[in-house]
Order: sequence, then C-alpha cells, then structure tokens
Amino acid sequence: MSLRHRLGKAALAAGVLAGLVAAPPTALAAAGPTTLPASQYTLAANYNQFDAVNSALVSTLGTAAVHTVMDNANHDRTALPSSFSVAGLSTGFRFDSGDNSDCTNYPQGITTSRDAVGTANSGNYDGHQLVVVSWYTKDGCDGGQTRSRITLVDWDATYPNQYRKVLLVEPTGTAAAPDFKDIPIHAGGVSWYGDYLYVADTGKGMRVFDMRKILKTNTGGTADQIGHQTGTTYYAHNYAYVLPQVGSITSKTTSGTNLAWSSISLDRVSKSIVMTEYTCPSGCTDYPNRAPRAIRYPFASSGTFAATTTASQALQLPWYKLNGVASHNGRWWFNSSGNKQLYYWTPSAGPSTFAWVGSGESLSYWEDDTAADLLWSLQEGAGSRNVFAVTQATYGGG
Repeated sequence: MSLRHRLGKAALAAGVLAGLVAAPPTALAAAGPTTLPASQYTLAANYNQFDAVNSALVSTLGTAAVHTVMDNANHDRTALPSSFSVAGLSTGFRFDSGDNSDCTNYPQGITTSRDAVGTANSGNYDGHQLVVVSWYTKDGCDGGQTRSRITLVDWDATYPNQYRKVLLVEPTGTAAAPDFKDIPIHAGGVSWYGDYLYVADTGKGMRVFDMRKILKTNTGGTADQIGHQTGTTYYAHNYAYVLPQVGSITSKTTSGTNLAWSSISLDRVSKSIVMTEYTCPSGCTDYPNRAPRAIRYPFASSGTFAATTTASQALQLPWYKLNGVASHNGRWWFNSSGNKQLYYWTPSAGPSTFAWVGSGESLSYWEDDTAADLLWSLQEGAGSRNVFAVTQATYGGG
C-alpha cells in the first residue's frame, strides 16, 4: 500500500496541488541555535503506572484492535481547498465540515504510522497506513481545557477516506473497581513509536498510551458523562472508543528552568524523540518570556525509554512562538505559528528561514523508500484546518 490514495486524483483535479508549482520559499540567513549541556536534562519513565487498573478495564470492556476501529470509521475526510497553497505541497486533507469549524476542539499534534513502524510494508500498522492527530477540547468556545482526544485517519487507497475519534483517558479507581477520567491537557504534540503513543503534557513531559489497548465503551448516556456508570456500563462522552494512559515520562532538569513541552516529534534515524518550547521574547502572560530550547531524548535498545534517560542533545534557540519541531538525520525544522516561518538548521550548514503557513502546529517527518520524504503539518484555526505534507527538500532538507 502506498501514499497514492484516492483523494490524490480528486485533489489534483480540483487544483489543490497548485502549491507544487508555487515559487520556492526564499531562505533567509539568521542566527543559529547554541549548544546547552545535555546532561542537565533527564527523563524518568514508568510504563507500568496503571497496570492493575488497566488489566481490570480490559477484562471488563474488551479491546478493539486498530483495524477494528478503522473498520468502524465514521467521519469523512475531504480534499484540501483549491485556495490552499504552500511551497512544496505534496498532498493533504481536511476534516469534515463539523470538525473543521468546531470552536470547542483544536487539532495540535501530528504523527503517522511511518513513525510507528518505518517504511516496511508501506508503513502499515495493523493493516492500515494512518495519520494521527491529537486535539484538546474546551468547555465551550471560550472555556478552559476539559479533555483530549486523537483522530485516526486512514491514508491509503485500499480503504475509504475516513477517520475515527478516540478519547484519551486516565485510569482511576482500583483493580476491583476500575474507572477512568478525562485528561485535560493541551496535547500540543504526539509521537508514535512501535506500539506506544506519546502525548506532550506541557508542564510535565509526556503521557504514554498503548495502541494495542483501545477500549470499547457504550455510546449511550449524555455528552457530559464519563467513566463507570453501573455494572459493566462505561460512558465516554458518547465516544465508542477510549485509549487509556499506561504510563508517564516525567521531565527533570538541573538547569534551573523547567521545560515547557509544547511540541514533540520522532526521529527514526537516531531513535529519539525531540521536543521544543513555545516561548515569547517578552510581554506574554500565558507563556514563558525567555529563549526556547530543543532537547533530544534517545530510546533504549528496547524501543522504549529506560527508567532514566539523559538527553543526547540540547539546544538554545533564537526563534520564538514555536508550535512544531522535527528532526531527521542531524537536520532540524522548527515551525513558528506567530511568525509564519519555518526554520531549518544543521550544525554544518547553519540556519535558514522560510515562509510558512499561519496557525501552524506540529511537524512530523515521513520517510519514503520510493518517493520524496515529506514533512507533515497542520493548521489549528477553525474553518481552515488543513492537514498537509510538503517535500522536506523544499525547506532546506536536501
């Protein structure tokens, strides 16, 4: 199965891929990142934090494999609008009209099954090539964060152009009385490696989920009901599937300033997760006013984080308002939504700055054995939620 999907031809006919012939963005010189002591940044990993309660939930509710979830996908993705254009555009989609305009739910992070398994078998996980997007939910259009979710989007010509929403939950209760609750985090970044999904938790690090343990829930009740009701009935805001947290990756530092985990991304070459911070040069009240950092944390040979992990690279960055980061084979990209710029940097070549989309969020590197490697990204703004991939070489990748 390949990236050539049925949406591609329709999109081309609609003129969506006009960005492919758009003038290349102009690279501008800029100050580059500087090296920080990597030993100051560590992670503490616990993949078994909720084992007892999760085992009881699995026994009570049963699990649904990813292919089962996708067999029951119930939302249609649509083509990118012909008005959308960005240099190097390769492909993309929009969510359905309801999700595209919803003022209570906002897409943030992006990862794919190519992150999870690489290019083998065309990047299929449980028989499907997928794009995964993390979202946060607000209590009304102007309310606070109340919960988070992911969407699993089929990205393959073999299957319909559909997606399914899965609620993220935290196990509560005991093995004798298992329960779960909402996870009210920003979910600003998401990475998928092997069977584990890592979701950024801004002030703490990452929450860990196991894609083999999606639970089946009752779609009845009211939209505000969550968790155990009576007997074996569990509600989840009318969601049919929930993904329970299995563990936590806790960030620690001796630098004197805690990290803000604004976005994360997977680097398959170095088998690591990279993160960056959304900060301001001055004047912000909701975000730190200081230079941001980017940190690389390597996986152990097991494909998971060791109980304690020390960063292998730490950078102080000259750019601000960063919503996205990607790294691959020694190269780095950073997306600034506030400045509508994409920054590219390598230690040898130095930095370059490219024009980028507004309202841009996370980045994910897509490896391809038979075509050009891509950078996936997305826009969060209601009414213009474009999920798109560009050729990484257009943005300095070579």
